[in-house]
Amino acid sequence: MNKNEKAELIAEAKELIQNASAVYLTDYSKINVADISEIRNQFRKDGVKYRVFKNTLFKRALVESGKFEKLADHLEGMTGFAFASTNPVAPAKIIKKYNDTSQKFPLKACYIETQYYDGSKLKELAELPTKEEVIAGILGSLNSPASGIVGSIAAVIRDLVSVIDEVSKKKAA
Repeated sequence: MNKNEKAELIAEAKELIQNASAVYLTDYSKINVADISEIRNQFRKDGVKYRVFKNTLFKRALVESGKFEKLADHLEGMTGFAFASTNPVAPAKIIKKYNDTSQKFPLKACYIETQYYDGSKLKELAELPTKEEVIAGILGSLNSPASGIVGSIAAVIRDLVSVIDEVSKKKAA
């Protein structure tokens, strides 16, 4: 690999780092080609970019970008890099799903926004809600007081109708 090719790869890695809200490092040494292809397809569906760079080139890209500096400590062996921009917990969910069955695709470390996590936090990260789930929960919370008020008004009206009905039955008798 010549200098220009290295510079291009460093620039590509740097751009991916700068545009990512989360970066995950995985060890892909024990995984076969069919499985890595399936994982890449899952990543693609969730808008995650999965790439492999030489560790030394990625380390240079980290230094140049000035972000995610603790990841440099985990650049050993066969390392794959997952970059998420819109859904920062999607890679954790995909990695955990695969590891639940095979234990062959461990998480080395990751950054979500500015928070660093080591590989032992995979389960907790995978259980985090997605952005859409958080928004749905907030909207549900905002909606629930209104539906509670509507329910209360309906209950009062129902009770009033029952009272009027009982009074009309007594007058008829």
